[in-house]
Amino acid sequence: MKIIDVSDKYTYSLGHLNNSVNIPYDELINNYRKYLNKTESYYLYCKSGKLSKRATLVLSSLGYKVFLLKL
Repeated sequence: MKIIDVSDKYTYSLGHLNNSVNIPYDELINNYRKYLNKTESYYLYCKSGKLSKRATLVLSSLGYKVFLLKL
């Protein structure tokens, strides 16, 4: 299980969950094959929840095991 913060790099630098990695929304959506594997589970979040919700919908429709992590 991996925790991904889809916020931009600046927002991530202001604070994030321990053990999370930062992959900004646009980078993740445009290069998901580089970062994700269909056999693993991922929890996505961001400060407002809007980008992570959108990313969760897109990536789950592509067959990835992604879940929205609400803060």
